[in-house]
Amino acid sequence: MVDSKQVLPKVPALCSQRWNLAVMCFFGFLIVYVTRVNLSVAIICMVRAPRVNVTSVDQRNLLTGGQTSEVSTIPINVTTDEGTAEDESDCSLEIMKPSVSMSDGEFVWDKATQSRLLAMYFYGYIFTQIPGGWLAGRYGGRRVWGVCQSICALSTLATPLAARAHVYLVYALRFLLGLAAGVSYPCVYAMMGRWAPKLERSKIMSFCVTGSSVANVLTFSLSALLCVYGFDNGWGSIFYLSGIGNLVWVVVWFVVTADTPAKHKRISEAERNYIQSSIGDTPEDKEKLPTPWRALLTSAPVWACVIAQMSSTYIAYTLLTSLPAFMKEVLKFEIKQNGALSALPYLCQAVISALSGQVADRLRERGFLSTKNTRKLFQISSSLGMAICIVSAGYINCSQRPLAVFLLCLCLSFYGLSRAGYIVNHIDIAPRHAGVMFGITNTAGTIPGMVAPLVVGALTPNRTAEEWRHVFYVCAALSVVGAVVYGIFAEGELQSWAAPPPVENTVKYESAKVENDNENHTQTSSERKDVSLGDVTPNNSNLVSPGKEDTNKSRI
Repeated sequence: MVDSKQVLPKVPALCSQRWNLAVMCFFGFLIVYVTRVNLSVAIICMVRAPRVNVTSVDQRNLLTGGQTSEVSTIPINVTTDEGTAEDESDCSLEIMKPSVSMSDGEFVWDKATQSRLLAMYFYGYIFTQIPGGWLAGRYGGRRVWGVCQSICALSTLATPLAARAHVYLVYALRFLLGLAAGVSYPCVYAMMGRWAPKLERSKIMSFCVTGSSVANVLTFSLSALLCVYGFDNGWGSIFYLSGIGNLVWVVVWFVVTADTPAKHKRISEAERNYIQSSIGDTPEDKEKLPTPWRALLTSAPVWACVIAQMSSTYIAYTLLTSLPAFMKEVLKFEIKQNGALSALPYLCQAVISALSGQVADRLRERGFLSTKNTRKLFQISSSLGMAICIVSAGYINCSQRPLAVFLLCLCLSFYGLSRAGYIVNHIDIAPRHAGVMFGITNTAGTIPGMVAPLVVGALTPNRTAEEWRHVFYVCAALSVVGAVVYGIFAEGELQSWAAPPPVENTVKYESAKVENDNENHTQTSSERKDVSLGDVTPNNSNLVSPGKEDTNKSRI
């Protein structure tokens, strides 16, 4: 096998086809998350009832459709700190007027209905993780992802019409959207197992998944503005623009990408050889490999990735689906501020995600840390940092908004470190089965997406700061568990069950084949000589016999 370090300087990354693919995956993840998250913001201006922290009497009035004209004199957010009641009351007074102005939404959906709508995406998303990885390995990630993203685009475009017809149609579309989007990560991992050289894996994968963070920035900020200034009653424009952007990406995806370097029409020979020699086998070999299901499902490093993903994504999905509501209910931001400030933590996450991949590969390339220790360092730092920040944010009230926003930014910045942790670890330990493996881990990681909105809805019936604190306790506890498990069981090198015969025995097989061919050739030559000699001897006998026969005849 050719050492990647020796080949790397000869094949620059700029304008290379592997990085062109990474750019397309970046925008693909951006589109996936835009269509996933847009409802989290749009639902704030779709629903008629205002969302404010009020006393229980006011709460009952609002849920029955009544408009409360008086502000309760009881502090809305009760904390243990003395002297904050007046500040928090001022916060509530500040937000009351803008909230009532938003009460002209089209739909009367209670908190439980909203939570189910946000969770329904993940009920579909969970079913196609493993099938998506298998289909990508069999038919190619390019085709599978492109077709499914077309379905996502049509589902998004149909959402405004469905919402105005019946809420059950929105349930169905969100389920279908999640079902089609579930193949996204497995398809990318299956393709990058064929495209990403060893010492570029962290950089390429962290760049690809940074698209999801950028999507959150754009969705939270632009969707909030579209709610106020967009067409079709504001919120409708969010879904129409998302769907159109999705269709544009699908067209470009099919034009510029290929499943493997061998199938790409515009890749240079040097880059193709560099990728294939770095990975260690040819794309044709990998396409023929059966999936070692038993070994994969009983592998401790695989389960370390599963637990790390579940714990990390629980915090991510909690904030992804409920951050606008937290900004509204606890920090008292009105809708335009809400969108911009909900986007800010994801901007920090995007920057840290991109940087973490660069730093991780530099540490590995220069030999400062092994791959295993690099993954553990980034993942454990990510999990513990998120736990500390999100618990701290729960103790911040609306009079300390800048500090709350800073803590949320720091929390998602720590989450960005996981891009160089468990996210890329799949390709380290099983590059040829990365699609199926990530399908398994992301299936488990989707469960938090199904549960988190429901937990938030159940724990925050009155929308108080104390209730949100309980939500964040759950997030922190799961994050700590994930850090411990990953720190014990994670690995960074190719696992024995993931190494196919073409990797381990290619040289031996070829040598044995050559020796056998030589032996067969020698044996065949000897046989030919024997046969030739055998043919000559009988002929000589035949020649002598007539001679003798002539002699006898002459004697007669």
